Amino acid sequence: MIFIDTHTHLYLEEFEPDRHQMVERAIEAGVKYMMLPNIDGTSVHPMLELCKTFPDNIMPMIGLHPTSVKENYMDQLAAVECWLLDRKFYGIGECGMDFYWDKTFVNEQEIAFRHQIDLAKAYKLPLIVHIRESFNEVIKILKDVNKPELQGIFHCFSGSVEQARQAIDLGFSLGLGGVTTFKNNKMQETLKHIDLKHLVLETDAPFLAPMPHRGKRNEPAYIPLIAEKIAEIKGISVEEVAQATTENAMKLFRIANHETMEPASGGQSPAKHN
Repeated sequence: MIFIDTHTHLYLEEFEPDRHQMVERAIEAGVKYMMLPNIDGTSVHPMLELCKTFPDNIMPMIGLHPTSVKENYMDQLAAVECWLLDRKFYGIGECGMDFYWDKTFVNEQEIAFRHQIDLAKAYKLPLIVHIRESFNEVIKILKDVNKPELQGIFHCFSGSVEQARQAIDLGFSLGLGGVTTFKNNKMQETLKHIDLKHLVLETDAPFLAPMPHRGKRNEPAYIPLIAEKIAEIKGISVEEVAQATTENAMKLFRIANHETMEPASGGQSPAKHN
């Protein structure tokens, strides 16, 4: 079985003591690919260094996390655009809206989110969407954009069937992580009504470790535990979950031929607009 962790922050300091061993554990557990969403300007270089160390397994994305949207957010977004011109990335994000920690920069968060939606469209890259206590606002913005070519992932999704269908109708996949394994999590009921073709797996490591590791540091090697829980909920085999979610992720990120790809000598070009 081959798995893909579509959302993991392996460059963070929590992994400093054993980062390389942790990546090797993931690969041994069948997690062949690990997608790294960016946070802000401070995380780009550590992220790219890790991708350089494991070029066949770890792939970078670029974006500005909503909790990093501060007074200098326009400079941060300009840096994202420069990076897109400099080298290959596999997605735009992590971006979106976060009303949990601080609402000081809510208006700026929306501007930054809309800007990154435009980048995803221009570069034909998937959009990785953060929706902490902001699902309705994010849906409203995406409906306002209303572009059928826009695709991506609702990161750390744990909502209702109705919310799941709203995201799916907009062309997005649902990112399922450790929260899905928590006792009485409402996503366990939602999953009974959602087809596998709309699902991808993620850890959000080092955060939100699945059972039985809840409360401890998360890591990509735990992806099979999430797959096992989904298989249990849907009454199917883990192999079916692995195959479907891996195919979904490979199609979305266009990494089917990653191992045979030549290293990018420069950035990717944005799509031309009429």
